[in-house]
Amino acid sequence: MDGPGFTLEMPPSPALPVIIAAPHGGRAYSDDLLANFRDPASRLRLEDRHVDGLARSIAEETGAPLLVAHAPRAVIDLNRAPDDIDWTMVHGTKATKVRHSLANRRARSGLGLVPRRLPGLGEIWKRPLERTDLDERIETIHRPYHQTLGRTLEQLRDHWGAALLIDLHSMPPLRRKHPEEVTAEFVIGDRFGSSCDSRFVACALKHFGEAGRPVAHNRPYSGGYVLDRHGAPLRRIHAMQVEVCRATYLDARLESESARQPAIAKLLSGLVRKLASEVAEIGSRGQLPQAAE
Repeated sequence: MDGPGFTLEMPPSPALPVIIAAPHGGRAYSDDLLANFRDPASRLRLEDRHVDGLARSIAEETGAPLLVAHAPRAVIDLNRAPDDIDWTMVHGTKATKVRHSLANRRARSGLGLVPRRLPGLGEIWKRPLERTDLDERIETIHRPYHQTLGRTLEQLRDHWGAALLIDLHSMPPLRRKHPEEVTAEFVIGDRFGSSCDSRFVACALKHFGEAGRPVAHNRPYSGGYVLDRHGAPLRRIHAMQVEVCRATYLDARLESESARQPAIAKLLSGLVRKLASEVAEIGSRGQLPQAAE
């Protein structure tokens, strides 16, 4: 990449104990990367289209810190573990011990640390990935991104007594199981209760319900590596994934921002403010627990 893989916008005195992150919002494609796609449609399928703009609108409205990826998911998926690799797509020296377990479960489906294939489109790339390129992506993008996020959450926790990550993603419209079904426009993920306090989830579900917006919890998206790595409720660091249906803020082709985007940004900004109040209330209760996580 010619520019940075991500940027952090952190006010000197954050107004809220919440950070907004958009790990799949990157669109900084090099010419060489674009030329390596077998099908240009792969790029759009991998992106959380314009979720970075949505995240920025929320941060500007609320004053929350903002962490946005510029590196595309096609380059490296920041919501995957660094060992979740399909080594058969890598040219050069392979890992000495390849783990066939939960470590590379997503890679085996085609969507690991570096995506390899997509349902309906097949193989994404014309050429294999060089091992030196893979190592560089991990060391210059993936590792520093998560170090920055972890450090920022600790800074917020130390200042407010507790902190919350809202990991913002977008999803394609969910399919109806029957004609009368009203599918969710928002999905709240907390890794089935392990990544954040249940009151934050309850607050989010209530917020969308009161707004008359269909919402779901953990189904079909419960969160991924970001929540596993950074959600630590015993240390008063909480992490929640929020999936937003692209049809709510994009045009009919699901490619460009629509006139509905400001309303969705306002709705999500209201959620951030409510969650920030809950986090601040938890943080004001006293000392951090001493028990190990």
